[in-house]
Amino acid sequence: MNGNENAETATAQRFAGRTALVTGGTSGIGLAAAARFLAEGARVVITGRDAGRLEAAAKELDAPGRVLAVRGDASSAADLDALAERIREWSGGLDAVFANAGTASFEHLEDTTEEEIGRVLGANFTGVYLTVQKALPLIRRGGAVVINASWTLHRSLPSSSLYAATKAAVHNLARTFAVDLADRGVRVNSVSPGYITTPMFHGAVDPAEIPALESRIPAGRLGGAEEVAPVVAFLASGDASYVNGQDIIIDGGLTTAAAA
Repeated sequence: MNGNENAETATAQRFAGRTALVTGGTSGIGLAAAARFLAEGARVVITGRDAGRLEAAAKELDAPGRVLAVRGDASSAADLDALAERIREWSGGLDAVFANAGTASFEHLEDTTEEEIGRVLGANFTGVYLTVQKALPLIRRGGAVVINASWTLHRSLPSSSLYAATKAAVHNLARTFAVDLADRGVRVNSVSPGYITTPMFHGAVDPAEIPALESRIPAGRLGGAEEVAPVVAFLASGDASYVNGQDIIIDGGLTTAAAA
């Protein structure tokens, strides 16, 4: 067995005997991350608000006995308490948490309503805060939390003030949680995906705008959810044992490119 094969084998076994939680695991980056954790040996808990989509995601992951699908709202303390109890019964604890559930919002400041502010804060900030808080008693020493932020916390994007503010806030949570949880031996980091081809992305972007977006990316294309998932797995694994309170940008070079 050569060096590359040794490395691949080690990676494939990084989560053997471990349990990972992925909120918002029914599609896009969350589903890809769940698949990656499974491929590396983990048992995986996925959550989502829609029962039909949750069932479909569990079938797609196709790992009987290794996937627990729990319907619930990540911004609801009661739902997260129920989720924690299900996980405790199923696996006894957690080794990795990917706080991924969230929503998009791209409206101009003048058009943003109070209701929209409450909706987006609840999904993107309160949900992340409560997910980590409620999961914390289950996270074993040496475990890790990864939070899904966004490239928009690094570069301004028109009509994204509310969305970008919530993503900047959850990266700040990664930094402060990293300090707060150091005595528990739990690391916390965030990832900042760029333009990734997910249902949420395609629901927010006019297809006619995609060529212009791609022209601003040094990689020359949109990213795939399967390109974000390995970074999430890395941060959640022992390979990132000395990475803490950081943000990794996964954007094909978008945030370092000169403005178009």
